[in-house]
Amino acid sequence: MTISGDNPIRHPEDDTLGRTALAEFFARQVLALDTTEGGVVGVLGAWGSGKTSLINLAQKEFKRNGVHILDFNPWMFSGTQQLVEHFFDELTDQLRICPDLAKIGKAIGKALDNYSDVFPRSTRGVVKILAKFLLGKKTGISQNRDRVEKILKKLDKPIVVVLDDIDRLLVSEIRDMFMLIRLTANFPNIIYVVAFDRSRVEEALAEQGMPGRHYLEKILQVVIDLPVIPDRVLHQQISSEIDEALSYIEDTGPFDEQVWPDVFVEIIQPLIRNMRDVRRYAAAIHGTVTALHGKIALADVLGLEAVRVFLPDVFKNLHGALNSLTNTSELNYDNSKITEQHKSQIDKLIKASGDRGQVVRSMINRLFPAARRHIGNSHYGTDSKSKWIKERRVAHEDILALYLERVVGDSLLAFLDAERAWTHMADRDAFDSYLRSLDITRLEDVISSLKVYEDQFGPEHVVPGAIVLLNLLPDLPERQRGMFEWDARITVNRVIYPLLKSINDPVAVEVAVRQILPELESLSSKMEIIDMIGYQENVDHKLVSEEAAGEFEKTWYHEIRSASIDDLTREINILMILLKVKRLEETSEDSFQIPAAPKLTLALLQAALTEERSHSMESRAVRRSPRLFWDALITIYGDEATLKARVENLKEAQMEGADELLALAEKHIGGWSPSDFGE
Repeated sequence: MTISGDNPIRHPEDDTLGRTALAEFFARQVLALDTTEGGVVGVLGAWGSGKTSLINLAQKEFKRNGVHILDFNPWMFSGTQQLVEHFFDELTDQLRICPDLAKIGKAIGKALDNYSDVFPRSTRGVVKILAKFLLGKKTGISQNRDRVEKILKKLDKPIVVVLDDIDRLLVSEIRDMFMLIRLTANFPNIIYVVAFDRSRVEEALAEQGMPGRHYLEKILQVVIDLPVIPDRVLHQQISSEIDEALSYIEDTGPFDEQVWPDVFVEIIQPLIRNMRDVRRYAAAIHGTVTALHGKIALADVLGLEAVRVFLPDVFKNLHGALNSLTNTSELNYDNSKITEQHKSQIDKLIKASGDRGQVVRSMINRLFPAARRHIGNSHYGTDSKSKWIKERRVAHEDILALYLERVVGDSLLAFLDAERAWTHMADRDAFDSYLRSLDITRLEDVISSLKVYEDQFGPEHVVPGAIVLLNLLPDLPERQRGMFEWDARITVNRVIYPLLKSINDPVAVEVAVRQILPELESLSSKMEIIDMIGYQENVDHKLVSEEAAGEFEKTWYHEIRSASIDDLTREINILMILLKVKRLEETSEDSFQIPAAPKLTLALLQAALTEERSHSMESRAVRRSPRLFWDALITIYGDEATLKARVENLKEAQMEGADELLALAEKHIGGWSPSDFGE
C-alpha cells in the first residue's frame, strides 16, 4: 500500500470529489479569455481545500489545447531576491522552448529595467533584481514594450504561468509576488493562474486606508472560488480513506462497533475540514496502527490519532494527565487534594484545545469514562478497570501508557500473557505448559490478571484451571510486598474461587472437587480448596453440602497424619496445615504429636516468619520488622515448653540457614512481643 500523505492529486482517476468536470470547465474558461493584454486568474480557497489538485486536473485540458505551462511554487524559495530570480529564470527557460522566442527573456529584462524608473521607490528593489538578472539595458519604454509584445503576439497559444502556495509566503514576499504579477501581467499571451487563500493574501496586501481586497480586484480578471465540500461527501471520504489506510494491516486490534460511531462523529469528523486533512489523517493512522500490532482497541486509536494530528497542544499534555484520565473515583475517595489536581489537569486539556473544547470533552466522554466526573457527574469504580483492560481500551492506564510511550509496561505485559493463557484454560496440558513457559518471577502477576476473565469462566474451565493453578502455587517465588499487597496464596485463590462459583450448583461443585483433589500435588493446595468450599468460619464459602465438606476435610486430615517428615517439610504452608490439623483433631483420637525432627522444626520456623509493615504519616517509606507467629507455634506444639525444647534441639543440630530464625525465636522466648515492634 502507498500512503499519499497530503499531496495534491494529479490524475482524474484519483479525483474522489468529482471535480474533474469543474477543472475542465475552468481550463476552457481560462482559454476563452482575451489575452491580447494578458490575464490574471485567481483560484481561491482555504488551505487544504484542493486548489492545487484542481489546477493539476485542469492542466490536462491546457495541454490538450497545446498550451505551454509553467509551474512555479514560490514557497520553495526563501527571501525576495531568490524568489524573484528563480521565477524569471524559470519563465525565461519556458519561453525559450520555442526557437523563435529565444531572445524574449532578454527583451522582457530590458523593458522591466526601464520600467524601474517610473515605479514608486518601494518597488524599485524588486524591479532592479529582475533587470539585473535578465541582463537588460535601459532603452525607451515604448520601444522595449513593443519588442516584447511583438514577439509574444506571435504565439499561437498563450503561456499559462501557475503560481501556487502564495499564501504560504511571508507578508513581504506576498506583496513582492503580486508586484511582479502587476509588472508583467499585461503582456499578451501570458496568463497567470494564481492560487491562494483569500483571507491570508488580503490581510498581507492591506495597507492603511487601502483594503487588500481592493488591491486584488485591480489585478484579478477572473476568480474561481472552490466549492465547499459537502459534509456528506467529506465524511464518505474520511471513511473511505480510513478503510484504505487499514486494509493491509494484519492486526488492527479489537473493534467495538458500539463505540466507533460516537468516536467518529464527535471526535474525528469535527477535526477534519478538507481533503488535505483527510490524507494527513490517513497517513497518520496507518503508521500508528501498524506499530501497535493490535494491542489497543482500534476505535480508541483512531480517536486519539485525530487529536494527535489536529490538536497537538492537547496531545502533548495527555501524558501529564494520564492519571487524571484513567483513575476511577474509588481510588481518590479519601483524597480531595488529588481529585482537585486531576480536575485541574483535565481543565488544562480543554483549555489547550482553544475553540475545540467540545471535541476534547467528547474525547473524555467517549475514551476516558473515569475522567467524566471532572466534567460532569458520572462516576466509575475500580471494577470497570477489568473491563477496560480486557477490551484494550485507553481508559485503562496501562493501555493509554502503551499508546503514548509505545512500551509495554509490566502490568500490561502480565495481562497480555494472561490473555493468551485464558485461551488455553479449558485444556489442562496446554494451560499448564503455557504458564510454566513464562518467567517464574512474572507468573504471579499473570495469574492475578486472569481474574479479568471471571465473567467468562464456565464449567469447562473449572477442573483443568484449578488443578494447574493450585499445583503452581508452591512454585511461586516469595517477593517483597507493599503495605497492602496480598500474598501469592490469595492471588491464586482470587481466581480459583470465581472458577468454582461459576458452576453455581453445589452438587456440580462437589463433583468437580472430587476430580480436582486427587490431581493436586501438595497438601497445602488441597487445604486451600477444601477451606474455600467448606464451612469453616471466616474462611469458607459453603459451595458444597456440609456433609461433603466434612468428608473432604476428614480425608485430608488422615493424609496429614500419615505423611512422612520429608513430605511435611516440603509443604510451603506447613504452619497453616498443622494449625488446621489441630482444629480437626477429634477428642476420641490421640492428638497429633509434631515429630521432634530438627528439619521439621526449621520448616515450621521458616513458615512462621513474617514481618510487620508500617509507615508514618510523614513518609511514604514502608518500615519492615521481622517476627514469628509465636502464638501459632505454641498452638501447634501444645505448649511453650515443648516449643522451647524443639528450638533447643534445632540449635544443637546446627542446621544451615537456622541462625537468624533461632535469634528471633530467642527474642520471643525472652518475652519479646509484637507490641514492642515500634521500638
